[in-house]
Amino acid sequence: MSTPRNPVVVIPARMASVRLPNKPLADICGEPMIVQVWRRATEAGIGPVLVACAEQEIADAITAAGGIAVLTDPDLPSGSDRVHQALQTFDPEGKYDAVVNVQGDLPTIDAADIRAVFEPLNDPAVDIATLAAEITREEERTNPNVVKAIAAFGGGRVARALYFTRTTAPYGDGPLYHHIGLYTYRRAALDRFVSLPPAELEQREKLEQLRALENGMVIAVALVDGVPLGVDTPEDLERARQVLGG
Repeated sequence: MSTPRNPVVVIPARMASVRLPNKPLADICGEPMIVQVWRRATEAGIGPVLVACAEQEIADAITAAGGIAVLTDPDLPSGSDRVHQALQTFDPEGKYDAVVNVQGDLPTIDAADIRAVFEPLNDPAVDIATLAAEITREEERTNPNVVKAIAAFGGGRVARALYFTRTTAPYGDGPLYHHIGLYTYRRAALDRFVSLPPAELEQREKLEQLRALENGMVIAVALVDGVPLGVDTPEDLERARQVLGG
């Protein structure tokens, strides 16, 4: 496999959120959060940016901002399925050979981090790429909500993912890495991934990426300098407003 030459960015978004209702439309500095995420993804300059929308209200917000919105089935089980369906609708001929999946609740994501998750696909052996940052806060080492990426970087910035887990791992002295849920898929890898049934360890850890590893797909992890702010609560939303408000 060669380096992808024609990538596209897809941001999956849906209104359902227990802790922050109507999250994609939450106002951040005068714009809906999903529009802020779309702007960050556009700034990355990788390729066209689509928003895969489970509801019409999200599509309307993106269209009003000048973006491309694709409506998807609201009952799809995951963001990966939403990305895949939107891409099939937008590009049924398969013109785009890779897709960068950016979460719709990362309004302060650095455009450089979005570019970083695309770069590991320069290696023809890699099917999927993702991000991680070294854990610096002691409480995150044992927090099961902080997913750890198990990889041996050896002083480099990109490594093969060996596992992902909610427990504290690996054992012994040395850094732990906080997994960041941005992904780049080769187009064929995404097609294969969404066709696979949920896997045993995926269901046990509640981590979708383990489906790929259990089925022999190669995931590379790129190191970045910090974890972007994910907006899940009203407190997170206020922090995002402060960051983007300057």
